[in-house]
Amino acid sequence: MTQTLTQQNFSLVLSGGGALGLAHLGVLNDLEKLNRVPSEIIGTSMGGIIGACLAVGMSEKEITQEVSRFSGLFNWLKFSFSGNAVIDNEKIASIFNEIFQDKKMAETKVPLKLIATNLLNGHKKVFSAEDDVSIKDALLCTMAIPGIFQEHTVNSVVYGDGFLCENLGVNEASCKQVLAVDVLGENSFEQEMPDNFFKTKNVLEMFEKSMRLLIHNQTRNHLQNCDKDVIVIEPFTKDYKTYHFHKVEAIRACGLNLL
Repeated sequence: MTQTLTQQNFSLVLSGGGALGLAHLGVLNDLEKLNRVPSEIIGTSMGGIIGACLAVGMSEKEITQEVSRFSGLFNWLKFSFSGNAVIDNEKIASIFNEIFQDKKMAETKVPLKLIATNLLNGHKKVFSAEDDVSIKDALLCTMAIPGIFQEHTVNSVVYGDGFLCENLGVNEASCKQVLAVDVLGENSFEQEMPDNFFKTKNVLEMFEKSMRLLIHNQTRNHLQNCDKDVIVIEPFTKDYKTYHFHKVEAIRACGLNLL
């Protein structure tokens, strides 16, 4: 499906979705070919990571190369045997430090907003130029899937992944027109039940399908209540798992030629 941006100024919103977020790279490639630069970038989780790279001036090729460099899970995962999560943030924090150094949210070339969730009260937190916070710290908040990635504390507040409150941050857009890329949209799940020989695989697939449905329904509610002109792009990501970080090119291709 080809959709058209009619406004010169537009907000780019990139959803969370683990490895499915690699499809954002294909959309960025299309935007570069059209010579279109967003007036602001809003990201959640993986969409926040890719959006932050774009916001500091990296090209889609540079972002893809950086992502490919760390596509092997063990290059950036460090398992933790204490605390509330399976994965310690040490390795991923060092990667963010290498890319963003000490840049703060106010120091991007394109205004950036990153969505996280206050894990103590469930309230949404939108990190922006108004916060005296480093990009690295805001990213460690927005990507902290509870129980998987270690939660991150900023100014004595404990934060987790933004998908818990708004996976597709259209309500944070300030431009009249919004280009929203939802890798956990309707095209992210099979419209049939799992039917594998092993029950364990069926159970795991049902759990992931349920999470995608839950997030999809959350996003539909946000879109229905949004008063912006929103163009929604939903890459066909249903053939991939949220942990398929090693399939960079294949998932990136899901986002190509959708504009």
